[in-house]
Formats: sequence, structure tokens, C-alpha cells
Amino acid sequence: MKKGKRFIALALMVLLVGISITGCGGGSTSTGSPDSGEKVDKAKETLIYAQGAEPRGLDPALVDDGESAKVMINIYEGLLQYNKDSTKVEPSLAKKWDVSEDGLTYTFYLQEGVKFHDGTDFNAEAVKFNIDRQIPPQATPDMAYGSFVYGSVKSVEVVDNYTVKINLTDPSTPFLNNLAMVMSAPMVSPKALQDNNNNVNQTPVGTGPYKYVSWAKDENIVLVRNDEYWGEKALTKNVIFKFIKDNSARVVALNNGEADMIDGIDATVVDQITGAGNKVFQAPGMNINYMAYNTSKAPFNDAKARKAVSQAINVPELVDSLYQGYSETATSILPTFMEGYDKSITQAAYDPAASAEALKAAGITNVHIITYTNPRPYNAATGQALAEAIQGYLSKVGVTATIDSFDWTTYKEKIKAGDYDICFYGWIGDNGDPDNFMYLLAHEDPTMNVARYANPEFNNLIKEGIKAPAGPERNKIYTELEKIAAADAAWLPISHAQTLAAYRPNVQNFLYHVTGVTPFAGVSKQ
Repeated sequence: MKKGKRFIALALMVLLVGISITGCGGGSTSTGSPDSGEKVDKAKETLIYAQGAEPRGLDPALVDDGESAKVMINIYEGLLQYNKDSTKVEPSLAKKWDVSEDGLTYTFYLQEGVKFHDGTDFNAEAVKFNIDRQIPPQATPDMAYGSFVYGSVKSVEVVDNYTVKINLTDPSTPFLNNLAMVMSAPMVSPKALQDNNNNVNQTPVGTGPYKYVSWAKDENIVLVRNDEYWGEKALTKNVIFKFIKDNSARVVALNNGEADMIDGIDATVVDQITGAGNKVFQAPGMNINYMAYNTSKAPFNDAKARKAVSQAINVPELVDSLYQGYSETATSILPTFMEGYDKSITQAAYDPAASAEALKAAGITNVHIITYTNPRPYNAATGQALAEAIQGYLSKVGVTATIDSFDWTTYKEKIKAGDYDICFYGWIGDNGDPDNFMYLLAHEDPTMNVARYANPEFNNLIKEGIKAPAGPERNKIYTELEKIAAADAAWLPISHAQTLAAYRPNVQNFLYHVTGVTPFAGVSKQ
């Protein structure tokens, strides 16, 4: 960190220590100019959000996890953004756009006078720099989301300082929605990328309502309001993302006033939270919680073996037990409200007798499971609890499951290495389009396609779905993709979680967006 940033970080942390001493227990310190007559309540100047795991990084091209997204949404902006209540796209850094009749050219007209946090200009050259970075030949293997957002992009042209054209190889129905995502789509300062060897995971520079100040490993990330922001400025001066891995410890922090908002809560703590006078944010979730088989090696390169294990698991019973009404049993990959969902699709039915017979015939007596220790938005019970429940079901059909558990960052590396038979994962929809879910099983990156599933028929249908115009015929493609996935049993879909978070009663306008991010510009404390 440069010397100037060290000073800013130190000064802010001194301020925040004062806040924690005077404000966390509900009190506050008011200060002001003797002549102004104004008083400033310092406790109201800082929002503290406690989350269950640390971000992997803060470069939108190089991360793919929700913990990172919650921070990045406050630092960066894309050409487009989602409406606060849906995935309907709205203008952001692009004030308007045109689409050619053949669907192959998108022309964006940019906001003028916008600055990155480092003082450099946002313009058409910056847009081209950000997109070119994530498409061949510049794209690198660690840009997991690049193909989601820019897979159809052929080239980017700078028309003038505030007009840019994006040319596609094929029509792409989800393209506009993709440009509002918090992964890959946000604009990063080209100067910051050049200064930091094309990686700003630790030095993020965007155009958003908050600026990055510091990151204390295993403790917190501190942001400060961007007072030069081009749009409506944030209401609260400081935001701290605090990392508290244990669910119960986060609840205690909320109830004690040491945190203003928390995530990763489950049914077991709702009464404890509301009993202390705090509030619960609850909404339908656009997500899937699933178990994945490693289809790239024996024994689960055989669909019959995958189906046999799935038959050992009573999914409705498991969901009721673990989530106690705050998740619904998943019968397919897509959430029930998404285009392409078909209620007739079913997974391998619970049949422990058939499972035991098939597993014995296949000689499967042991499986290696890996899982994560922290809560996730799609699995508030933690990966550990879910893995242990599966372990119990497998023991009843004569299979011993060995579980290795890891913190989230390490878990991602273990997934990449591929040393497992079964793993647990999930997905929060980024853009409201069914392709965003189903493409996971066609992705070449093993940290996205954790089942390492490869089916040419499936992959060809994915390509058709991207190009197909919105409507019933396109929906049929995604229904067919669901049917193929269910027949091949690469995943065992488990549940769709409700979005749950909690906040103190003096927090105003708290929002946990359907895409799993937490924008704080409009949030304040009374």
C-alpha cells in the first residue's frame, strides 16, 4: 500500500475505534464546530456489515464469489445496472443504448464527466480497455466470468470519447442483462490495472459511491464515501465489512450493537434476533444449493453410480430438517419463477433399497467428500452441516463418506484441484436469465463447473439458448437442458433458499438484492 493510502487508512481506523467505543453499545458521541451550532453523531457515520466469509478479492474480472460481490457493488459500476427490486436493466455509466436490427451491434452512449476514484477519466477508451482485457487474446484462465458476460463479443470500437460500439459474433439474448452483473461487467480504472499488473484484487479502483480504504486480513474491509461521485452521493460516510465466520457470533454482534447488519442467518436464530428487537430481511431467493459429483473420474464418471448415490438421499426430509421452512426443496436446477422451469422435471427419487443394491453391485463402499465451513446465501446451515447430513444417509446404504472441510478461500482452491468424489456448491443468479444457471454445466472452468460435466448435446443446446429470442421457444430449450441434467444426475439439486439477513431497527432502507449483493449508498442510520 502506498504511503498516502496508509495515512488515510490509519486516520479512518482511529475514527472507527472511537465509534466502536462510543457507538456500538447504542450510545454516541456528538461533535461539531463551536460556531456552526451543528452536531455530528459519529455512530451514524458508519455502517458495519458482518458477513460469514472473507472476499476472495476485489477485482471483478478475477473473482466469482458472493462475498466479494457484496463489497464490489459499492466500489464499482457497469454500463448498466439492475432495478433495486428486480433484474430489469437500467442506465448506469451508459445513459442510453441502441441495438442493431441484426442484434450484432450494441452502441452505448456514456455519462460525461465521470471520474474513477484515482481521478482518471471514465470514457469510451476505458470501456474498450475493460472488455478487451477479458476477451481473446488478452483473457486469462483466471477470468472465470469473462465468458459469461463477454462470450459473444467479437470486438469493441471507440466511436468518440463518450460513444462505444460492441460487436457480437452471434445474437445474445442475455447480453444486456450480463452488462449489469457485478462480476466482469463493472468498469475498473485502466490506470489502476496498468499500475498493478492487471490485478486489482487488493487495490480496487472504480467509479462507484464508495472508495476502498483498507483490508485487514481476517478482520475487515473499510470503504469511505466518494464525495466526488458523479451521481447521488451515499448517505453514510463509512462502511465496514466485518468477517465473522461463526453464525452465532454474528447474531451476538448484531444484538450487542457491534454490527448494524448481518448475513448468513438461518431458521435457528430468527427468534433470537427478533426477540432482541432487531429486524429480519426475508425475500424469495434466486439461487440453487446442490451436491455435485466429480464426473471426470471413477466411480462417478458413470451416471448409474451418480443416480445410485442420489437415491440414498431423502432430499425433502433433509431440507425440512436443515432449513426449517426457510428453503424449498429443489426439484430442478432453475428456481420455480424463472423462465424454462418445468414442474414435471424430477431427480432420482429416494429409494434406499435400490441405492444399496446398485452401490453394492458397483463396488462403491467409500466416497471422499469435500465441503466448506462457512454459511452461504444459498445454504445458511453451512456446508459442514449439509455434508454431515449426506454422510448419515450414505451410511444407511453401506457407504462410508470421509469429509474434509475447508474455509471458503481454501475450498475454492480444492475445487480447482479436483481431488474429490463429491462436493457441495451453490449459485446465486446474477442476471435473472436461465442461461446464467444452466451454463454452469457447460463451463470449461472447473471452479464454475464443479461437476466437471462435459456433454456435447448439452453444450450445443446452451449455444442455441443464448442466440434464441426471448419467448416460449427459448424457454423450451432451457426446459430440455433441465431434463438432460436430471437424466445425467451430475448434480443433486437440494434447495432454493429464501434470502435472509438481519439488521438493527435504526438502519434505514437496508437492501439485499435478489442477485445476492448489498448496495449501501441509500442506507443510513437514524
